[in-house]
Amino acid sequence: MSTPRPKRTAAVPPTTTALPRPKRIAVLLAAALLACGLPAAPAQAAGATLTVNVAQPFRPVTHAASGGLYGLAENSRPADSTLLPIKVNSLTQPAPGVGQRPNGQPPGGDALLIAPQATRVGAGQFIRMPDIYPDFPYRWVSWDDWLAKVDTMVRARLQATTVTNVIGWELWNEPDYTWNTAAAGNFNDGWVRTYRAVRALDPLTPIVGPSTAVYNRSWMQAFLTRARDTGTLPDVICWHELQDPVRIAADIADYRNLEASLGISPRRLSINEYAAPSEVDVPGRIASYVAKLERGGAESAHRAFWYEYGTMNGLVVNNNQPTGTWWLYKWYGDMAGSMVTTTPGTQTGLDGFAAYDGTRRIVNVVFGNEAGTNTVELTGLGALGSSVRVTLLSTPSSGRFTAVTAPTTISATTRTVSNGRLSISVPGMVATSAYQLVVEPASGVPAYQQRYEAENASVFRAERLTAASASGGGYVGRIDNAGTPRTDSYVDFVVNVPAARAYTMTIGYANGTGATATQGLAYNGGAWSTVSYPPTAAWGQFGATVSTTVTLRAGYNVIRLAKGSPYFAGGTGFAELDYIQLT
Repeated sequence: MSTPRPKRTAAVPPTTTALPRPKRIAVLLAAALLACGLPAAPAQAAGATLTVNVAQPFRPVTHAASGGLYGLAENSRPADSTLLPIKVNSLTQPAPGVGQRPNGQPPGGDALLIAPQATRVGAGQFIRMPDIYPDFPYRWVSWDDWLAKVDTMVRARLQATTVTNVIGWELWNEPDYTWNTAAAGNFNDGWVRTYRAVRALDPLTPIVGPSTAVYNRSWMQAFLTRARDTGTLPDVICWHELQDPVRIAADIADYRNLEASLGISPRRLSINEYAAPSEVDVPGRIASYVAKLERGGAESAHRAFWYEYGTMNGLVVNNNQPTGTWWLYKWYGDMAGSMVTTTPGTQTGLDGFAAYDGTRRIVNVVFGNEAGTNTVELTGLGALGSSVRVTLLSTPSSGRFTAVTAPTTISATTRTVSNGRLSISVPGMVATSAYQLVVEPASGVPAYQQRYEAENASVFRAERLTAASASGGGYVGRIDNAGTPRTDSYVDFVVNVPAARAYTMTIGYANGTGATATQGLAYNGGAWSTVSYPPTAAWGQFGATVSTTVTLRAGYNVIRLAKGSPYFAGGTGFAELDYIQLT
């Protein structure tokens, strides 16, 4: 069995005595937890309450934390069938020409080679540049060597003219652990030098960093000050949360305060490694991570890599079979509409995340990280009526080698809602398991999801915006770019239909140009057609629709609407997308 790569996850002195890999990681993590006064395991006391306010949405469902470091490997590993249901948001993959040999495995996961599969499932990817080196921690050679490697990597990406899913260059990884100051000089100076080298060749692709192993305010302040003063601020701020989910809320709040104090405009936030080796395959613990990442406003978050690549970080075994933790991400992938507010009693035990799909009137809550009898308290349920169907399921901590063919149904009951409130007692919880609570009108819901909000889709080089007239209150605008794979604007809808047949696809849109606009339409990588959008009253004012026909296969499909995309000449004019509906 492969052993974890020796990752330091806290400010532990570099002179720490060498230990065997698994033991070394365990010791470092335990030391970090004790230093911070944090629990190393979920609380075990029963009687906790998680409050879910269905009437308090706080952002659209984007499946932000459904991602992975080295999640994919060449030759479609794992299978698309395991990725589409979990709605992979994004990935961090090794650089073109990867040399990294994680845990002694052959180099793999080259960002440009896995790009076709990532595109098939609607996922963006950061390219981790230092993974051009074979060793971890990275073995520095010289500045001439590094800058030559940077040049080669960037040029390889620029020559890959059909790859459009690259959403960032990650310039370095864990500089608070892996940067060789004695040989390479101060990291903040090295950041400036590397940033300028990338920008000289590629002024368009976002830059991601500093990607520290742990959030540290003084370290971050020095980095941001130097980057601000040299015009080299990252477009996406990034660090890792590998110690305990309880840190997340405070770390994000502290960063936002620091950012503002330095006069820096809010950066997009990625936590592109989360969960320790002892946590990453424990769905109860992961429920707490995802809940805190969602509430913290992370744009993306990736499961940490500790073992084998090409398994979506332990979610898939034998290339196409789900583990217990996969089902948590499947429940996450089933969420649509808006994320709604969840409030745990404490930061250390029971926690969860929830969404409300107003079109189907479905509430989906995923929770865990607590044992015994606990309660989910739901408020704001008025739109579901007085009688609801409540289904409770669980998924176990099976590890990364044991397939779990389906979650366990614990109960399916009909309950009465009083003043929009419902209290669900969940007895016999296991702290390592995750649970799903689905609440829907007793009168029934549509047999399958028909409406897909644009703001829930995979959005590339466009923006999620809000408008009172938009379905669900949100839409995607500024779909403006065509002509280069680094800026092409498009929206990918991952849809799930019950039968292979032709569907009428109705598109809600706005077009304030005063003339007919067009976008390209393709699905499942097939041929392009054109959708025309007659002018509407104004931008951000919705109600107009156009319809076309799409022939879909049973199960999951990916539908792209594009201003620009490979093999498509480009749309004319501009249009904003509200939703698509399949009937």
